[in-house]
Amino acid sequence: MSGPPGPPRGWLGAMTTPARRRADTVTLRLDSGVEPGGVSVVHSFARVWSAAIAGTSYVPMSGAEVVDLLNGLTGELIESLLSEPFTDEPARRAGAALVGCHFTTVSTLEKSVSVIGERLLADLDLSRLELPEFDLASTGLATRVARMQGALAAGYAQALRENTLAEQEAISAAVLQARDEAEVALRSSETKFRAMFTDVATGIGIADMTGRVLDVNDALLRMTGMTREQAVHGHVRDYIIPEDAERGRWETWEQMRRGELDHYQIEKRLHRPDGGWAWATITASLVRADDGQPQYLVAMIEDVTEQRALRERLRYQATHDPLTGLPNRMLFLERLDEAFAGTNDGSGPKRVGLCYLDLDGFKMINDSLGHDVGDQLLVAVARRLDTAIAGPGRLVARMGGDEFVVLAADTGSVDDMTAIAETVQVTLAPPVRIGGHELSVSASLGVVERAINADTAADLMRDADITQYWAKSDGRARWAAYNPERNAHEVARFTLSAAMPAAMEREEFYVDYQPLVRMSDERITGVEALVRWQHPVFGRLPPDRFIELAEETGLIVPLGRWILRAACVQARDWLDRFGERAPFVSVNLAVRQSREPNLVSDVRAILAETGLPPRKLQLEVTESAIMGVADDGPLDALRTLDEMGIRIAIDDFGTGYSNLAYLRHLPVRELKIAGSFIEGLQAEGETDPIDAKIVKTLVSLAHALELTVTAEGVETTAQADRLRRIGCDSGQGWLFARPGPPDAIDRLLSAG
Repeated sequence: MSGPPGPPRGWLGAMTTPARRRADTVTLRLDSGVEPGGVSVVHSFARVWSAAIAGTSYVPMSGAEVVDLLNGLTGELIESLLSEPFTDEPARRAGAALVGCHFTTVSTLEKSVSVIGERLLADLDLSRLELPEFDLASTGLATRVARMQGALAAGYAQALRENTLAEQEAISAAVLQARDEAEVALRSSETKFRAMFTDVATGIGIADMTGRVLDVNDALLRMTGMTREQAVHGHVRDYIIPEDAERGRWETWEQMRRGELDHYQIEKRLHRPDGGWAWATITASLVRADDGQPQYLVAMIEDVTEQRALRERLRYQATHDPLTGLPNRMLFLERLDEAFAGTNDGSGPKRVGLCYLDLDGFKMINDSLGHDVGDQLLVAVARRLDTAIAGPGRLVARMGGDEFVVLAADTGSVDDMTAIAETVQVTLAPPVRIGGHELSVSASLGVVERAINADTAADLMRDADITQYWAKSDGRARWAAYNPERNAHEVARFTLSAAMPAAMEREEFYVDYQPLVRMSDERITGVEALVRWQHPVFGRLPPDRFIELAEETGLIVPLGRWILRAACVQARDWLDRFGERAPFVSVNLAVRQSREPNLVSDVRAILAETGLPPRKLQLEVTESAIMGVADDGPLDALRTLDEMGIRIAIDDFGTGYSNLAYLRHLPVRELKIAGSFIEGLQAEGETDPIDAKIVKTLVSLAHALELTVTAEGVETTAQADRLRRIGCDSGQGWLFARPGPPDAIDRLLSAG
């Protein structure tokens, strides 16, 4: 192997003139600048570097030779650091040069990177150099040093990899050559092999096909801590930790013994006589005799204990929450996927359960008391959950924010998960004292438990999230178990909500009409427009199946506008055909519609478009739409509509919390008494006296305010007779007619 490369000076010649002058100046200043003891800056740093990496690798160099090597590399690094433009190539060559001089351990690289980052700029006193045209602020020396560290590590790793590959190839070639060469050249080739076998940094062991160790090199002895007497003539099993050997079951070893496999690589723990162990990557190769039969096994062994420890630290950081120390979403999903994957070979659990919990009111605590208090609360909650819940077959993880999840394997039924949910509630019940604050904390929990082969991990997560939402919406501080029927209902609601915009475009909505009948002579004075949805899958849907969804999504505004236009077009048609006998049309306004800024302009435009007189239109609003509103916007709109001549009615009157004295100031002409009060007005002997008194009082109140009254839900003649005696003006219900298409109203109007 060649010695360390000399300092590559050629690159200075390729510099531009100003850059080269600056580099030449740097070199002169570095050579002339000395410390108090009379040592140059370059040589001083080289000695620090040499001391840092001393003993980290086995190198055939004296201390002075190492300092001399590092002296040259340091000069190149400093010239590169202070030159314009900056290049990290010298750092790459420096990393390769270290490997070329047998510095081949992770410790060497670690110490080199550390000393460059910690001492290079400190030892390099720029103020004494007095470099011309050198702007310290603009060059970003710290950034250059960081790039230099990365380049050195990259050059070191690349050279180490090439060196290892070259050594492995050379060893393999030597082994094969030893088998194939004639007896005359055997001694010579064996000498060469022995030199390489002895000096290489990689551990090497040779065994026969029974597993008896024939020879090992010094690197393997250092790695295992064995003496040569302990290592040779033992068995390869003696090198492996017993539990690892049992777990591996040696299938690959048996394949190589039978000649079925020529190479394999595995990571195992090597046994040490002092009771310790080291992780090693073992690359085994089969050496065959001239007749092709397996003859020897050659194993090249590299100590990867430090690399594995680093990987495990990085793995822990990647799979655990840094705040609470609990497993994070990534590790939880891995464990959940493993549980479902285990069903394929029968190694996994048969059933699994999730308890998904979200803290109640955490945002308010976080926002009012600060994120530090919020973080401490999360840590306290995590500690309680881990103490009370974690155990064999269970995993408590933080999903993010204030959400946690409990994964339980091999559950027996949903009762196991509800028991966990109740334990969580009891565990979180005691207040948490943080910084003088005594905080009460509760959680909303969703519980899912089922057989693994019945679903997927994604389905389980979705259902757990849904049930947690149910618990939150049902009142918080409680748990909810997954209910397929409730979920089907929720899915149907979502399906309808998502389908509504397209349904409007496809004109799947239509309007039925129900008569409003004058009680004195049972003449039709008006009709109420009732929207329906002819769904292509679910069939005919009444308003209570989709109006609330339309309110939630905001689609009630365009849908309400469409209903109003359709009703006005129909009312105009009746007016043209029946004259003054034509009924007015009554259209419901949802709460969101009544507060829509464009309500008045929309109504005015539709009346103008259809040619319907305002007196033939009645708008029904609920008590909640006009009682106790925060501003006068809705009331001003209703007053404007009333001034236009449109009738305003309060629908389902009596079911809300109306301020009765407030009624006299509202632009209302009619009250529609809710059908729940009319149900009590049966035959004389069966009449509910309370309902009768309420209806009588409401009618008297309305008449005192000069309002007309319509009773909803009139279904029997007895109810109609009682309403007449009470003095109710109009009635609406199945006694007179059910909601139907416009031609049904045509027949009633034609019949008088």
